[in-house]
Amino acid sequence: MRFLVENHQRPLRRACDCVGLSRTAWYEPPLDWTVRDAEIIAALAKLVEERPARGFWKCRKLLRRLHPEWNHKRIYRVYRAMKLNLRRATKRRLPKRERVPLYVPRLPDTVWSADFMADALACGRRFRTFNVVDDFNREALHIEVDTSISSLRLVRIFEHLKEHHGLPQVLRTDNGPEFLGEAFVQWAKANGMAIQYIQPGKPNQNAYIERFNRTFREEVLDQHLFQRIDDVREAAWWWMIEYNEERPHDSLGDMTPSEYRQHVRSSTLEVFA
Repeated sequence: MRFLVENHQRPLRRACDCVGLSRTAWYEPPLDWTVRDAEIIAALAKLVEERPARGFWKCRKLLRRLHPEWNHKRIYRVYRAMKLNLRRATKRRLPKRERVPLYVPRLPDTVWSADFMADALACGRRFRTFNVVDDFNREALHIEVDTSISSLRLVRIFEHLKEHHGLPQVLRTDNGPEFLGEAFVQWAKANGMAIQYIQPGKPNQNAYIERFNRTFREEVLDQHLFQRIDDVREAAWWWMIEYNEERPHDSLGDMTPSEYRQHVRSSTLEVFA
């Protein structure tokens, strides 16, 4: 436009017609992106401040639930402008192996997965977490936090789950001593809960809980420096509520575990109605 007007002495109206630009757009000063997209910037900043490990697609799905009018290209442009795109570690090349798909239960409380995690407080004191997940809808059923969790403690945990939730047909675990303890094995047998042990050194056979552990570590354990065990318990409790009721899952069609459970329950009732 400036070239046509200043060098070729073209009237502004003719110059606008040549380049296909309206005179209103020429006279209107360009709006800075931080002003134009202030609402998206604030929303993204809040999401990343709460969970810095969240990637773009997880942020986009959460934002589209509240603002369906926001196009994913616009959100990504702002995401890149804010320099929030995280660098991912390159994958190591591994020898090809035959992949066996993991069994996906068709009904809730059919197969649960359980596993332990370890971390430390700010003072260096070690603690453990015991996580239980329903493989059907990836729902976090329980997160126990303490300095020591024995086989007898597992019995008390599952007694609590039995009272408030019920028990699964199968519990998938590794070969840890807590799961092999006589007290827990006999209790599970008496309550009709079969224990399926994965092969040693094959954590991929318990992939649902392994994926859950990674998310829990990235979004809770790695993001906070805890002073007390009670602080870990409180953070785990609130995160578990968010995980079950607010966080969409790719494998569930972008529904939360609670929404997916309700969706399947409604579909089942319609079939038998």
